[in-house]
Amino acid sequence: MRFRQIEVFHAVYTTGSISAAARTLHVSQPSVSKVLQHTQQQLGLELFRLVRGRLVATDEAHELFVEVSEVFSRLTSLQKTVVNLRSLAGGRVRLAVVPSLGLHIAPLAIARFRARHPDITFDVQTLHHDALFQALYERSCDIAIAYDPPTHPRMKRRDIDTGELMLLFRTATLPGVGEQVPLQVLDGQNLVGLTTGGPVGELLNRELQREDITVNEVVSNQTFYIAAELARHGVGMAVVDEFTARAAAGPATSHRPFSPPLRFKVQCVHLEDRPPSEAARRFLTVFAKTLRDTRAG
Repeated sequence: MRFRQIEVFHAVYTTGSISAAARTLHVSQPSVSKVLQHTQQQLGLELFRLVRGRLVATDEAHELFVEVSEVFSRLTSLQKTVVNLRSLAGGRVRLAVVPSLGLHIAPLAIARFRARHPDITFDVQTLHHDALFQALYERSCDIAIAYDPPTHPRMKRRDIDTGELMLLFRTATLPGVGEQVPLQVLDGQNLVGLTTGGPVGELLNRELQREDITVNEVVSNQTFYIAAELARHGVGMAVVDEFTARAAAGPATSHRPFSPPLRFKVQCVHLEDRPPSEAARRFLTVFAKTLRDTRAG
């Protein structure tokens, strides 16, 4: 099957009709019908039957679609990659970030980037660490930005910057606190914990165990910014990444780094066989600068 045949079969199968497939492909209905008929003759298979005025896929079509969908996805992805490599004009960056970076950093970086490159569009999603690899595999994103993502043989990682964990707390809870706090300050305190903290959550848990520190986990949740909101409302202290801590700080809420610091890497991940496009590489430069500017501010 040639790509045009794959494209037409995929469109007809997913939309369920010749007319809808034609609209999806921006071609005429006779053109779709002709390609589909030729494909069935060439393969010697009946792929669709007309039942009560509706096009119904055959068992052979169902089996073929399993293979075709993967080929179609890879060929479509290849076409987009070639276009992105040729020029920034009309490019698209498909980005996945961990939720805490999607709260403030990613939107600011995208705004800055599009001010310089208005032709570039974005598709953005926030995902927890355990879903990032799946998104890359399924080609729903081209690059993912996360904290200390685990190594994987099919993935390439590149450093963007570093970050550190901070304690977020109601100011009145720790009167007269210094510029930094020891981890021991958490001993016996009410803490908003993370049920899926990823590598950064694991970093904190390792240090708590190593220092033999016991906390009273009053609420568990799955994202740093929810933990920050709970801390702002006085539910308990929260240990969050520095970007979330700065965004959540207010008149009655303070944040402090730990001493010694608990640091992690901010890294970009992509499939080994799908390097970032020129547009994505330039965006990563802007993203890194946005991180530095946020820290300096």
